[in-house]
Amino acid sequence: MQALVTGGGGFLGLYLVEQLVARGDTVRVLCRGDYPRLAELGVDVRRGDIRDAAAVQQACQGCDVVFHTAAVPGVWGSWQKFHSINTVGTQHVIAACRQADIPRLVYTSSPSVVFDGSSHLNADESLPYPDSWLCHYPHSKALAEQTVLAAADSRLGTVSLRPHLIWGPRDNHLIPRLIRRARSGRLRQVGDGTNMISVSYVENAAAAHLMAADVLAPGCSLSGKACFINEPEPVPLWGWVNTLLGRAGLPPVTRSISTATARRIGVVLETAYTFLRLPGEPPMTRFLAEQLSCSHTYSIARAEQEFGYRPLVSTEEGLNRLEPELRALAET
Repeated sequence: MQALVTGGGGFLGLYLVEQLVARGDTVRVLCRGDYPRLAELGVDVRRGDIRDAAAVQQACQGCDVVFHTAAVPGVWGSWQKFHSINTVGTQHVIAACRQADIPRLVYTSSPSVVFDGSSHLNADESLPYPDSWLCHYPHSKALAEQTVLAAADSRLGTVSLRPHLIWGPRDNHLIPRLIRRARSGRLRQVGDGTNMISVSYVENAAAAHLMAADVLAPGCSLSGKACFINEPEPVPLWGWVNTLLGRAGLPPVTRSISTATARRIGVVLETAYTFLRLPGEPPMTRFLAEQLSCSHTYSIARAEQEFGYRPLVSTEEGLNRLEPELRALAET
């Protein structure tokens, strides 16, 4: 098939492009930067911004399916930035799919769209969207997801995938930040350390997108639905962190702060960063305090039933593939 991957130079997007190319699909990428790996793969690269409706429409021409992974993540920043990229950019993708008569749209969402500040244990897709938000990223992604699901009709099949805590080689966000904090001695366990989380190895998350696309069609049972994507068995968050640190050759986290203390620190830092216009993002926010202390585990029953989702790479094999990068980060 002729596939368009928005954000195809990003962490998840690049793995998705590689898997599409490996199985013989023709791939086009819409991205803003230069990525040597995309040139190596020989894919059709279109430079453009997801906020540019004309660029999105041009990139969609002649495609059979769109994988919309492009987004701006983070826990800090202006509403205008998150909304224009995550929400309005997604509206541009939907409009372009309709204009080009593309029958399939696979959207990369996040379980944070239903995070309400409480623990989720083996939760399923019946979870409602919360009434309030602690940061702009999940709010903007939730608005986008609702638009994607509402767009499903007799001409366009849509599905929203929610991979939780994507990890693996080439991560340029979560893993490097974790190692930097551990090396500097600034990493603290938040809460009592018993909270469980679901995780998604990046190659498994990418494969889920292909599996979903292969069964997606206008009017099918999958169309218009959201699906959680992660490994079947959850892990203890702070035990998982210590496993990664151990693979990097670093000592485990031994110091901790309570959830209430972390939340209070978040309030203070958010206020300071807002009124003093400090650069970067606060090292702690209310959203982070809740994320790091609550359990977040999700059922993948719907993905298993609708498109046969199953992890292709075991957690142990994923750790083996990641370990060289962990050790390199710990030494730099």
